[in-house]
Amino acid sequence: MATEQKNGIIYGLNDRPPFVESVFAALQHLFAIFVAIMTPPLIIASQMQLDIETTSFLVSMALFASGVSTFIQCRKFGAVGTGLLCIQGTSYSFIGPIIAAGMGGGLAVVFGSCMAASVVEVFVGSILRYARKIITPLVSGIVVTLIGLCLIKVGISSCGGGNAAMANGTFGALHNLGLAALVLATIVFFNSCKNRYLRMSSIVIGLAVGYVLSWALGYIDFDSVKSFGGVYVPVPFKYGLDFDLSAFISLSIIFIITAIEAYGDITANSMISGEPVEGDLFMKRASGGVVANGVSSFISAALNSFPNSIFAQNNGMIQLTGVASRYVGYFISAFLIILSVFPAVSLVFSLMPEPVLGGATLLMFGTVAASGIKVIASQKLGRKEILVLAISLAGGLSVEFMPEILSGFPETLRSIFSSGITTGGLLAIFSNLLIRIKE
Repeated sequence: MATEQKNGIIYGLNDRPPFVESVFAALQHLFAIFVAIMTPPLIIASQMQLDIETTSFLVSMALFASGVSTFIQCRKFGAVGTGLLCIQGTSYSFIGPIIAAGMGGGLAVVFGSCMAASVVEVFVGSILRYARKIITPLVSGIVVTLIGLCLIKVGISSCGGGNAAMANGTFGALHNLGLAALVLATIVFFNSCKNRYLRMSSIVIGLAVGYVLSWALGYIDFDSVKSFGGVYVPVPFKYGLDFDLSAFISLSIIFIITAIEAYGDITANSMISGEPVEGDLFMKRASGGVVANGVSSFISAALNSFPNSIFAQNNGMIQLTGVASRYVGYFISAFLIILSVFPAVSLVFSLMPEPVLGGATLLMFGTVAASGIKVIASQKLGRKEILVLAISLAGGLSVEFMPEILSGFPETLRSIFSSGITTGGLLAIFSNLLIRIKE
């Protein structure tokens, strides 16, 4: 009989829960991350106007890569991995730069640039003690805020019907906006419930409501899919590899920021799991976790998937279930890999109408921006911090709102600074380092 340990933990880090309890705990984690893992490839594919088969394959590979990445984090291989119950999933932070890279050079540029930039996070992980002094919470908060704000235009585009609706003249039609509003309202309603299970399931429920209604109204064409049978087999480098400097710079900045975010997630995970949050053991785990973020993203690019990062929401699941055993992560990895090989799973999600996806992602991206604002607000904002904040947000949002301002720049510089996240991120880093206020 398991006994409750400190912090309400029933099974500690190195305990091995019985098989049934391990499966039950793993399924709860899976329920919390399943849709979140598949949403980024769906958004990217819709913006790049990829066909249903390619979209489905990308969704499946996102599940597969997340399974592999989660195993690396939980199992720990030398200096790679935390050895904690850390769940990896496809990161939302990279969506903007990936779409920009994909529109310019296709999937080959996306995966090649992601693979090259992932090395930056591996490097940051290896010097984590010092990187935290440069990438401060203020800088991280600014970049996270910009990620959310810059992605809102992607969400609202989906709400209106996306590129297909723009092409056939139905963009912004009432049925598109109504469907998106229903999904958003459903998510808000269930997220406001006292029942914690309904709250955690709010996004899944909202998407399910929108999906079923879309099917009932005839917006989903299952006949467009040739077959729901068979299996998907990972094919490394299926879409080739290419490189783009501007994409590399944009992605590198976000890899630096996600490294610091991962440090925070690992700290929370350790605390909830009853493990130390300071000292050599903790720093080794934190460094290994950040390095694993980069290594996993490198592997993901090779497997035709997008960058992976630690999912913060699973820390709450550890507290809820009382199970902090890293061995549960092996079950989660197995479930993700098994689900990835069945085309039917990804094909069903790939048919999701854009307004349904938009209703959910609009709220998600707004939440990302709000999270960044929360980080900024938690800092002491003196004259220097206000200047850094003003310069970064003004510069980042300027190129998003008015990209023509860069028309006089050489092509290389124009492509680098056309991303508000890149421009704002670089301004945040350098202004924070260079501005000195004399009292």
